[in-house]
Amino acid sequence: MARALNILLIEDDAIEVMKFNRVLKTLHLNHKIVEANNGEEALSILKDKEIIPDIIILDLNMPKINGIEFLGILKQDEVLRYIPSIILTTSNNHRDVMECYKIGIAGYLLKPLKYEDYVDRVKKLIDYWSVNELISQ
Repeated sequence: MARALNILLIEDDAIEVMKFNRVLKTLHLNHKIVEANNGEEALSILKDKEIIPDIIILDLNMPKINGIEFLGILKQDEVLRYIPSIILTTSNNHRDVMECYKIGIAGYLLKPLKYEDYVDRVKKLIDYWSVNELISQ
């Protein structure tokens, strides 16, 4: 049975954040989104462990702490390291993909150029994780 997810979205581009939220609203998906503008802000949200997201969706190219640096810090935490982290980025650099999988991500998705393809990709991502057994339950 699919259920609502608590999602930490780490994205510095306000248009990308609006686009992600619009997809969820358009598809009538009632997931709770907590937004962070960069890795540093995300770490401060996670630090208190008051909010433990079911999944983390993040961009790689961000100011302050980028996605790869964020993942490296996240994976050092005994509680947070097991939260599935999914990259949603424009970077198709093979080195980025390899580095992220070495760190222990759960998926790496490229942001498509066409909005319809973006909607389809986000829907599949959310559908998949909403039927998984997750540690935050």
